[in-house]
Amino acid sequence: MNIIIRLLVTALAAMVTAYILPGVHLPDFKTALILALVLAILNLLVKPVLILLTLPVTVITLGLFLLVINAVIILLAANLVDRFEVDGFFWALLFSIVLSVINSIMHGIAGGEKD
Repeated sequence: MNIIIRLLVTALAAMVTAYILPGVHLPDFKTALILALVLAILNLLVKPVLILLTLPVTVITLGLFLLVINAVIILLAANLVDRFEVDGFFWALLFSIVLSVINSIMHGIAGGEKD
């Protein structure tokens, strides 16, 4: 049940973020749900591999390169999800940052489980 709530909150956060940023186009909530599912799968499978491959650069930049990895994940999701468009790398980077902030706020409001 927790996974479904997380996907719904992420989809809602993606809709809000796309509404705020003019370079990101997300037409409806169904597409946002598909995007949330694709992002969850990419973050589970692809992101750890990218982090491992770029570990030296990540260490040298004190972790800031993780923002670039997040932007790459967003661009990859834009290629996989129909009707979700990102106008470029800068918008993907901004989308990932704003999505993380809004997602954290929404999970705080929703009263997610305390670990």
